[in-house]
Amino acid sequence: QVQFVQSGGGLVQPGGSLRLSCAASGFTLDDYAIGWFRQHPGKEREGVSCISSSDDSTYYEDSVKGRFTISRDNAKNTVYLQMNSLKPEDTALYYCAALLYAAPQAMCASGDGMYWGQGTQVTVSS
Repeated sequence: QVQFVQSGGGLVQPGGSLRLSCAASGFTLDDYAIGWFRQHPGKEREGVSCISSSDDSTYYEDSVKGRFTISRDNAKNTVYLQMNSLKPEDTALYYCAALLYAAPQAMCASGDGMYWGQGTQVTVSS
């Protein structure tokens, strides 16, 4: 059974940090580009950061550059999104996704994913 299980969301104060994880089972991440997406209430889902399957090239949406870091550990079949210096506008429902052989910027722009995590809420508030 294919699963992509997210963890790590929650409530954090502005300036704080969180790390989101997505653990895959039933498939291996080696050949998949990974994306992190978020959806603000009443808005469409947007690509936050994506990483390629081949050379670990990355893409970051402008508002998170320098604050968020995407990474993958293929040995653990897990991907991460380290979020630092969080702002209230980062509050959203976050999703991970996997797409076979995708380029990071294209994946983040298209919002396509073959497998999706269940979503996890991140709330940045004092």
